[in-house]
Amino acid sequence: MRYKDFLVVVDGKSSNSKCLDAAIRLAETFEAHLSTLLMVPEPANPVVAGVPMPAEILAEQREQFERSAAETLAAVRERGERAGVSLELRKETAMYELWADRLARQGRHADLTIIAQPDPDDDFASEHTVMIEAAFMQTGRPALVIPYIGPRNLPPERVTVCWDGSREAARALHDSLPFLENARETTLLIVDPEKLGSAVGELPGADVAAHLARHGINVEIRTIASGELSPGDAILGEASDQGTDLLVMGGYGHSRLREMVLGGVTRRITETMIVPVLLSH
Repeated sequence: MRYKDFLVVVDGKSSNSKCLDAAIRLAETFEAHLSTLLMVPEPANPVVAGVPMPAEILAEQREQFERSAAETLAAVRERGERAGVSLELRKETAMYELWADRLARQGRHADLTIIAQPDPDDDFASEHTVMIEAAFMQTGRPALVIPYIGPRNLPPERVTVCWDGSREAARALHDSLPFLENARETTLLIVDPEKLGSAVGELPGADVAAHLARHGINVEIRTIASGELSPGDAILGEASDQGTDLLVMGGYGHSRLREMVLGGVTRRITETMIVPVLLSH
């Protein structure tokens, strides 16, 4: 099983440059097609004291956005061509509140969407978080979130799969198989197995380990207690201690006024992650 095409979200920020580098590296590794998606803001037309913004100002804003987009896409094309990967440039122009829907539409015909973790110093970090949520909650496909500081090692040699026996965890496990098949070490991590009961089996993790063995993937099963830590912090701590290159987990959320709101563990992981995280719902 191999990934055949990736979609990577690009912009002009330095953190996204590291994400693009990671996407190019993965496209080279899997000999996959790489599509890039640049979101361009549609100028808003606020009404101040009952007077709409003059048309010439809106036109000037639109021209600035398009000029910046052209520069970004030119830089992306140059990097893709230098690497020799199969590359396609895509651009969507829309109001900010429509970006998640546009990303979801594009992500539905890629094997994996690659997107950068928002830099906490970015003024638009919350908007970017909504994009991450759309990448795995609305596409029917997995998302690979790249830390804004960059990945440690891609393609990953050490992979940690978070397992709780849920549908989401099973989906993430299957969606990560191309990585697992090429990894040197795979760890199946179960946090607080006594709280999960029959979901993880009488011998926690044994059934899914047997399933992976049939794919030629041998795993180490690790069970840990979260203790006074939150489950998210326990997972991150274990990933750090084990030198994990990639964390795989089911993504959780719920709908609120059409905006996807991440579940507690998922949000904690995406906010404080230091290694790439593959999320699937």
